[in-house]
Amino acid sequence: MRPRQPETAPRADTLLVLRTGDAVAEVAAHHGEFARWIAEATGDAWPGRWHEHDARGGGAWPDVHAYAGVVVTGSSASVTERAPWMLDTERWLRDAVEAGAAVLGICFGHQLLAQALGGEVQKNPRGREIGSVELTVAADDLLFEGLPPRFVVNATHLDTVAALPPGARSVATTALESHAVLSFAPRVRGVQFHPEICAAKMRGYLAVRRGAVVAEGLDADALVAQVVETPLSAELLRNFVRHFVGGQGRRPA
Repeated sequence: MRPRQPETAPRADTLLVLRTGDAVAEVAAHHGEFARWIAEATGDAWPGRWHEHDARGGGAWPDVHAYAGVVVTGSSASVTERAPWMLDTERWLRDAVEAGAAVLGICFGHQLLAQALGGEVQKNPRGREIGSVELTVAADDLLFEGLPPRFVVNATHLDTVAALPPGARSVATTALESHAVLSFAPRVRGVQFHPEICAAKMRGYLAVRRGAVVAEGLDADALVAQVVETPLSAELLRNFVRHFVGGQGRRPA
């Protein structure tokens, strides 16, 4: 049976990073891991503490009520693997959403949320999305507060949310991704890209993935040349803290 007791005393001044994978080793060697990137990109929008829990490690699960909100990281794993730790994490996420927690899923975390809530994740038939890509805002949402209708984000993924869970809606798209940003519940959002990845990290991922990119018929050199800094993408993390961790995720009537 899955342990339900909290691992620590309540810390309502703390954001929980649910770690579902590791950054590629070559990039992590220079820049650290996902939790550090997320905290750095969020900056002073969150003045409280951060705590990381590795979803793959077993043991006692955090009590979601003990935290101000949750950010679920990316991973090189695929949700389609349906590994036991993934299923366990999905159960925890369902409980968190039912409890009304503020949750943001990033890339794999976005897909895991969708699968947990009744959607379906598959390999994207449009192919790999990697590099700096344009995001188009498709619906009004507090996650985009202060942002233009189009801006650039950094992405690296093969899978996609092929079927939305009940009640979810797509609020942003890219050329290869119809569900680039999903609204799952009033305080729950998912982004298929990486708002925490800067240009240097994106170039690092492209260097590591170069063989696969070329094998798939993509122009690796062109993708590297197109990489840019994405400060507006990082603003999504800050808006998550401002409007979902601190609020209810709805615009005033």
